[in-house]
Amino acid sequence: MTTHHTKILIIGSGAAGCTAAIYAARASLNPILVRGMQPGGQLTITTDVENFPGFEHAIQGPWLMEQMEKQALHVGTQIIDDHIARVDLSKRPFTAVGESGDTYTADTLVIATGATARWLGIESEKKFAGFGISACATCDGFFFKGKEVVVFGGGNSAVEEALFLTNFATKVTLIHRRDTLRAEKIGQERLFKNPKISVIWDSVVEEFIGTENPNSLTGVRLKNVKTGTISEIKTDGAFIAIGHTPNTELFKGAVDMDKDNYIITTPGSTKTNVPGVFAAGDVQDKIFRQAVTAAGTGCMAALEAERFLAGH
Repeated sequence: MTTHHTKILIIGSGAAGCTAAIYAARASLNPILVRGMQPGGQLTITTDVENFPGFEHAIQGPWLMEQMEKQALHVGTQIIDDHIARVDLSKRPFTAVGESGDTYTADTLVIATGATARWLGIESEKKFAGFGISACATCDGFFFKGKEVVVFGGGNSAVEEALFLTNFATKVTLIHRRDTLRAEKIGQERLFKNPKISVIWDSVVEEFIGTENPNSLTGVRLKNVKTGTISEIKTDGAFIAIGHTPNTELFKGAVDMDKDNYIITTPGSTKTNVPGVFAAGDVQDKIFRQAVTAAGTGCMAALEAERFLAGH
């Protein structure tokens, strides 16, 4: 059981956390970054990244995060493999306790714990999760080579997952509860042009169907929300792409959050309601949720923490 003290503790190792670490280390603040449950964050479960500035051709998400982490180490960040189990933000220095049993004390804190994919929450979904149902096309798409799959959702992630799955599946059906998509127009254009993709509108899942022992998904029962009609379609795989939940459970009651449990920050800033505590990336951004905006707020958090320390 070790106690680590730092001027700036960063919880989370995605684009926001790594960028905060790079800026804090270059300001000679000797930051400690705790990697958390998903080292590298959501970019480690994406393949081609085409929209991160500085690269002519598509790059791989895991490679980009590996480079960010190496850069943070190179400039002087201490990176620790641990998962924070509880925090006390009622007084400074702030205290965080890891699942390892180690204690971290810090003069300032950057929360960069990101967000997690959301599930539909129906009983049959649990039964076939990992046996035909996935929330990550880039992790599991390969297993559906030459097969037919369905994707649920209507936003950017659903459109991106459907397009990505055409690399493997023979047919992709996008199922959405409304009659229009929320996704960016360029993504929609690609989707509607793709001969492998078809769309079923105004429909929700009643039940996932399959065999038992071993569990294997074979189809999905749908309900049309406008007519009430029930239909069944055969499928080998189902991908849930209906958004994300911020990883803020740890900070409930410690910092202010909105109704969706995203951490509230001062407009144009990463400051939370607790002086010396800053939040960056998808944990406080429900609008953009991009790697580049997460990195941008990570930079802001480190600079604001540096200013806070200079004033105290």
